[in-house]
Amino acid sequence: MTVKSILDTKGHDVVTFGPNEKLADAIKLLVEHRIGALVVTNGDRKIVGILSERDVVRVLAKDGAAALEQPVRAVMTPKVNICNESHTVNEIMEIMTRGRFRHLPVEKDGRLDGIISIGDVVKRRIEDVEREAEEIKAYIATA
Repeated sequence: MTVKSILDTKGHDVVTFGPNEKLADAIKLLVEHRIGALVVTNGDRKIVGILSERDVVRVLAKDGAAALEQPVRAVMTPKVNICNESHTVNEIMEIMTRGRFRHLPVEKDGRLDGIISIGDVVKRRIEDVEREAEEIKAYIATA
């Protein structure tokens, strides 16, 4: 299974945010969409960072309520690990585990094309295991 197959099912929509917007507005967007991360892009969907719940908690613990007025660029993680459509689910699991994060933007031709979450990966792995189990049962039944 590849990232392409996941995106073909879930779609390519990604909630994005500008780097100069206030953190308070980004938090509202996270809550509104019930998501754990925003991909920070410039006007042409070029990825410039990612803002996760972990980033928000870290800055709030450090700066308190004053952090809410900071621009996202001051809080986001600027060095973003990305993947592309040809990455396999196993490769994605390895990248997420090694980096200790739960969201991985998908890039195509230098632009944001989607996002894969740990939930997407787990769901796909469960589907694969269930399908394999059914195939084994069918094989045994016909043997």
